[in-house]
Amino acid sequence: MIYDQILVRYGDLTLKGKNKKEFLQRVQSLTKNKLKGLNVEIIKTFDRIYIKLNDCDYKEVIKRLDRVSGLLSYSLVKKCESNLDDIITNANLLLQDIVKEKVTFKVESKRADKKFPLTSQGISKKVAAGVLKAQNNLKVDVHNPQLTLKVELRSDATYLYTNEYEGIGGFPVGVAGKGALMLSGGIDSPVAGFLAMKQGIEIECVHFESTPLTPIESAQKVVDLVKKMAWYAPNNKIKLHMVPFEELHQQILHHIPDSYKITIMRRMMYRICEQVAKRNNCLCMVNGESVGQVASQTLNSMFVINEVTNMPIIRPLATYDKNAIIKLSKKIDCFDISIRPHQDCCTVYVPKNPVTKPTLDKCIAFEKNFDYESLITKTVDNVITLDIDVDSDLDLTMMGFEIKEIFKNN
Repeated sequence: MIYDQILVRYGDLTLKGKNKKEFLQRVQSLTKNKLKGLNVEIIKTFDRIYIKLNDCDYKEVIKRLDRVSGLLSYSLVKKCESNLDDIITNANLLLQDIVKEKVTFKVESKRADKKFPLTSQGISKKVAAGVLKAQNNLKVDVHNPQLTLKVELRSDATYLYTNEYEGIGGFPVGVAGKGALMLSGGIDSPVAGFLAMKQGIEIECVHFESTPLTPIESAQKVVDLVKKMAWYAPNNKIKLHMVPFEELHQQILHHIPDSYKITIMRRMMYRICEQVAKRNNCLCMVNGESVGQVASQTLNSMFVINEVTNMPIIRPLATYDKNAIIKLSKKIDCFDISIRPHQDCCTVYVPKNPVTKPTLDKCIAFEKNFDYESLITKTVDNVITLDIDVDSDLDLTMMGFEIKEIFKNN
């Protein structure tokens, strides 16, 4: 293959002022971590990364770069000396390698090294003339070309490329601190977790499991989803906090009017998640709520549910429609897991007429029907924490009984 390096661009990270050094160190560390085990050489400069392929499969390198938040884009490049003869020679080698039929093209040049005697436009004209002289399949079209040869002259060398792959963008995971993701097992919450990581939030997942009210397969879905999300996390690993919600769940089903069951359940979940978050040094909670998508996600519902906590709630999907969420779910390879037909505690007993405009006074009154505070304390004290990585082989369904019994006996 003619390409010998991949050029990686940071984007907005270079504009972070006094925080620039920390941001770049984190994204460089993440990149190194994701490329671990590959025979590549990483060369860091102040505004980009160069990855020497050393005959490594570039598709595998790009696949791994696609899991690094904070990267704007990357291109397969051919490196050469910064003189016209060498630029034209290598441009012809590159184009001969990739052009197999007649196409229109143009040359775009960027002269970062101002010591070079020609202007950017002058370089483009010279290179285009040299290419046309040697190539039979090319015709110039500066307005709507099928192919663009880009020439970047920098102080160390010149880089030639014709492609640009879009990165995740955003900020490197962890630069914004940690957040506790309320992970249900459905389509929305894993996508919310991905978007939170994309903006620099390192996540720990909190799942409310309610076996035997809910099937063990529901908990396994969550484990499998965390494995997928871990591809985007530092060291390919995420903590999963399994909350034993069954006892509290039973009390809600027994003591709370049908229309308010989901609202009160969410209030309990927020209280518990806040305590789990604080115990694990998380600065916020993250969830997959989208305004108006279900009864518990109307603005009225969010208001009364939110009332139980002062911790910031990040809702990355607040304004997303379902089609957009599904598209992202498929992109991060979570969709097929999320749609497995196993209900979680929010869906196993759905009221026929859930309230869409709950009032705070009624919520407070209904919660006095049972001693939820002692149950919350007991629940938080019995949370089971797992380290899930991309190679985890944990299979709860093979063990055949309740979560708390599984981990009591293993």
